[in-house]
Amino acid sequence: MTDAPPDELHARLATYIGKPMGPPAVAPDPVNVPMIRHWVDALDDRNPAYLDEDGTATTRFGGIVAPPAMLQTWTMGRPRIEGIAERGGAPDTITVDNPIPVLDAAGYVGTLATNSELEFVRYLRPGDRLHLTMEIDAISTRKTTSLGQGYFLTWVTTYLDANDEVVGRQLFRIFKFDPSTIDPAKLGGAS
Repeated sequence: MTDAPPDELHARLATYIGKPMGPPAVAPDPVNVPMIRHWVDALDDRNPAYLDEDGTATTRFGGIVAPPAMLQTWTMGRPRIEGIAERGGAPDTITVDNPIPVLDAAGYVGTLATNSELEFVRYLRPGDRLHLTMEIDAISTRKTTSLGQGYFLTWVTTYLDANDEVVGRQLFRIFKFDPSTIDPAKLGGAS
C-alpha cells in the first residue's frame, strides 16, 4: 500500500473528522429474552447467563444478561432490501451530510469493510433501551492498494442506555475505493 500526499478531496473529507455521521438512532425494541433466545439458538451458545433466570439470580449477574456480541443488533433498523444494489449495498439511503456520499460522488464507489473493534462496558439486561451516536474518527490520505485507490474511513459508534450511560463502543473501518483504478496485474489477472 502506498500513500499519496494530501489532496483537495482529502482536505474536504478531513472537515468531517470529529463530526456526527448522522442523527442519533434509537433501538426499535428494548433488549428482550425472545431475541436473546434466537441469538443463542442460532449460535448454539448455551451459556446459562443468557436464558436461565433461576440459575443466574444468585450469580454476579443477578439475572439474565444479553450476549455482549449482540450489542450492535439492538440498534439495527429494519433494512429495505429492495434496491440495495443501487444504494451500494447499504440497507437504506444515506441522506445525511457525511463523507460516504462525498466519496461516492467522486467515483470511490467500492466499499470494503476492513475491521471492527468492539468494547463492552457493561452487560445488557432485558428492558434496557439503547440509542447510539456515530462520529467520524479518522480519514486517511488517498492510498493505493491492490483494489485500487481509495480512502480508509473510521467511525466510532457509542451505545448508550436510557440514562445516557455508555454501555459499549464499536470502531468500524471501511476502505472506499475507485474500482476503475484497480491494476489487474496486482489481482493476479491478465492485462
